Amino acid sequence: MSRKLQYRHAIREALDEELARDENVVIMGEEVAQYNGAYKVTEGLWEKWGCKRIVDTPISEAGFIGMGIGASMLGVRPVMELMFWSFHSVAFDQLVNNAACVRYMSGGLINVPIVMRGPANGGTNVGATHSHIPEGLFAAFPGLKVCAPATPSDAKGLMKAAIRDNDPVYVMENTLLYGMEGEVPDPADGDHVVPLGKADVKREGSDLSIIAHGRSVIHALAAAERLQEEKGISAEVLDLRSIRPLDTEAILATVRKTNNVLLVDESKGFGGVSAMVSHIIQDQAFDYLDAPVKRVTTIDAPALYSPHLENDQLPNPQRIFDKVLSMR
Repeated sequence: MSRKLQYRHAIREALDEELARDENVVIMGEEVAQYNGAYKVTEGLWEKWGCKRIVDTPISEAGFIGMGIGASMLGVRPVMELMFWSFHSVAFDQLVNNAACVRYMSGGLINVPIVMRGPANGGTNVGATHSHIPEGLFAAFPGLKVCAPATPSDAKGLMKAAIRDNDPVYVMENTLLYGMEGEVPDPADGDHVVPLGKADVKREGSDLSIIAHGRSVIHALAAAERLQEEKGISAEVLDLRSIRPLDTEAILATVRKTNNVLLVDESKGFGGVSAMVSHIIQDQAFDYLDAPVKRVTTIDAPALYSPHLENDQLPNPQRIFDKVLSMR
């Protein structure tokens, strides 16, 4: 059985279950305790688990992320909340030079089982310094795992998998999804864990594959419905879910099925996740393509402040719909 939960509530349920399952799991970040989290993801957890398991930190990402990485090397399993992933830059050394490299440089003797989570998105009109989308950046560093859930069910399942993983896992959430409701399996029916590195076909189709991750999946599904209703185009939507490890087999399978591909990516077009996916397709499934791979990405400029302009800067259902028609 399942029930409807908001995206934020699904993450909270995952955190609560993992706190109960493993006494080494702790949550740390700015305002995660008494204030219940900037986005209310951790609401109620401090009252239930206390100040030793739910820890408010100073407003210093470099400090508390470094502390969490050190703690994870000693057996703690910290879940660190970044109020915005845009603040990664002040802790870049810890995030990529320490967390990503320790296991390798210790010959596998020291694990870093840490989770970094928080909003990584534009579209909230908070300006360029609070709107970065860095999943492609972090996926470029061996030793890190990166995922971007699009639905409440995946948000819960991927979070549980991330907490149990012995490598650093960076979870890219979206503030515009926090209030979205969706079906999530009931805990009474068993442990709901979504494995890292496993994509999911969110909509079956035969004419075209739309490959996306994060909130772009929701836009892709909306565009696919309109394409079917108005143009009779059957679009398959593949949700990558994990950026690294990347489910290459699922990508190739949908390409072989439809022979036409549109990649939708909220990152900027230069480099990024969709650029890597495009390379994989042309390298390993070129003979299956009936036309060149196309992309819809965020227009290449710092995030715009104006709501109307930022909406058009990001991928949206209309841009996806128009791009598909241009491919026919």
